[in-house]
Amino acid sequence: MLHIENVNHIGIRIRDKSRSVSFYEQLGFQFMTDTGFDEGHPVVMRHPSGVVLNLLGAPQISGDCNILMDLPEKYTGITHIALTVNSLSDARQFMKTSNIAVTGSFEIPHMEAIFIRDPDGNVIELDDFVDNQTTGTDGFDQHV
Repeated sequence: MLHIENVNHIGIRIRDKSRSVSFYEQLGFQFMTDTGFDEGHPVVMRHPSGVVLNLLGAPQISGDCNILMDLPEKYTGITHIALTVNSLSDARQFMKTSNIAVTGSFEIPHMEAIFIRDPDGNVIELDDFVDNQTTGTDGFDQHV
């Protein structure tokens, strides 16, 4: 077994650096460095929680082939990132006041989640682990 201590960072290829940096700053991420975005290298952002994002330079191929979890065509690749929040109610209120659309949700025993999207359509799942005993819905086919 490989001893893994934690997730180091999440890499997301984006189209527009300023638009994406502004979006993630709105979620609390702080700009750390631009290692050469125009050459395809990442803009590094870090959240106070310790989550690090590498926002990678724009794609070289135009088009919108997806690897997202909710579109009919399924491609290999990372479908979303999931971040734990301490209050889903607070997260919903933050999204409302920040004009960020909640695009889906689900509830299963002991966990509730909402989905949002970044400016490039990448899915971000926000999870709150709660002590509920409801059966909820499977949620995995709901709009995100």
